[in-house]
Amino acid sequence: MADMANIKEPSFRDSVNLMFDRAVALMDIPTGLKEKIRVCNSTYTVRFGVRLRGEIRTFTGYRSVHSEHMEPVKGGIRYASAVNQDEVEALAALMTFKCALVETPFGGSKGGLCIEPRDYEEHELELITRRFAYELAKRDLINPSQNVPAPDMGTGEREMAWIADQYARMNTTDINARACVTGKPTHAGGIAGRVEATGRGVQYALREFFRHPEDVAIANLSGKLEGKRIVVQGLGNVGYHAAKFLSEADGAKIVGIIERDGALVNDEGLDVEAVHQWIVQHGCVKGFGDAKYLEDGAKVLETDCDILIPAALEGVINLSNADRIQAPLIIEAANGPLTSGADEVLRKKGTVIIPDLYANAGGVTVSYFEWVKNLSHIRFGRMQRRQEEARHQLVVDELERLDRYLGDAWSMTPQFKEKYLRGADELELVRSGLDDTMRTAYQDMREVWHARDDVDDLRMAAYIVAIKRVAASYRAKGL
Repeated sequence: MADMANIKEPSFRDSVNLMFDRAVALMDIPTGLKEKIRVCNSTYTVRFGVRLRGEIRTFTGYRSVHSEHMEPVKGGIRYASAVNQDEVEALAALMTFKCALVETPFGGSKGGLCIEPRDYEEHELELITRRFAYELAKRDLINPSQNVPAPDMGTGEREMAWIADQYARMNTTDINARACVTGKPTHAGGIAGRVEATGRGVQYALREFFRHPEDVAIANLSGKLEGKRIVVQGLGNVGYHAAKFLSEADGAKIVGIIERDGALVNDEGLDVEAVHQWIVQHGCVKGFGDAKYLEDGAKVLETDCDILIPAALEGVINLSNADRIQAPLIIEAANGPLTSGADEVLRKKGTVIIPDLYANAGGVTVSYFEWVKNLSHIRFGRMQRRQEEARHQLVVDELERLDRYLGDAWSMTPQFKEKYLRGADELELVRSGLDDTMRTAYQDMREVWHARDDVDDLRMAAYIVAIKRVAASYRAKGL
């Protein structure tokens, strides 16, 4: 494998294309339509200036539209110093297939700004973000009905609120202006549960996988999530929420956390919330007391564990380390954390990989809910919650009457009344919708995975399901 490590691997964009090629080779789609689905429709590059610290600084940004088989197109905006056109176009392609797989009615798009956010004060980032948003919005690359961004690496609720406000200032009569972007704070048109959505989606994806003993056995595992040893690479928004939910709600043990400055290891399980608070306060994991610190964090990817969750950058598992990865199950919480070469090595080893275009689709799913909320101008649950509680009250009244009649022979379980009477609020409805989406999408993949002899992994199954749906949309348009 040392010789293989010296081989120049395909770029992120080429890796996406190679995985696409694997899938379409097994599909009955005309050559011309295959090419139409593969190519990126357009990429806009903008270079704009902002006066900061007494001088004009020039920034480079991108907004790529991969597929307009459905509109609007959807995809995050990331802030990172290494952002480039190839990366943005690859991420836009993944968004196309991701949206198709989980049946959100969007085409694929992505954006990026070449910037290191930590180098700037908050007011400077606001000036930069507003100018970037202006450059995109005036070309309809931010628009509720054409192109709807969302947070990504280096951005969050704050940046989305600035973008939404900038769009509204430019379109003062657009009643749907808030729908121009998702991932906003709840007080600015956002939706409950959006911040946690991608991490929550990872949790739901793993729960659905473990509902199928046959699939668990293929990964040489058994039982449920409880007690499973998990290593998480990247404790950002996605990794933090996934690790927190899996450890607190499902009883899994987070035995390793990898960050930029190193890794923490504890075979008894790490307190995810405590590690998160330490990172917030100190900006690193070094010095955290209740764990062993390893400076070479990448080595912890190779730890003997049950589940590996890469939740940061693309390409962290590649030909240089793929043969040493011991986890029998990998769930891609990040976009493209495995190169195409590593994917092939691990598949041959028998590793089960839950692919990124499914595993991290929680974000775009809840973004869809937020977009619908903004267009309908009413929060979820407002119309039906109290009516639901009133109907439940009828049942409780009858149970209480029965309770009085039977006396000690029968009684309601403590807290039953309180729990049953409470109607679902927006957060509960969002979680319900996300859970249903992740279950349904997995079952769609699983059906292809088990029904076809020529499909031996979930990634190919996911691509086949997604590409089939994109092709159907284009055919409906007359292509």
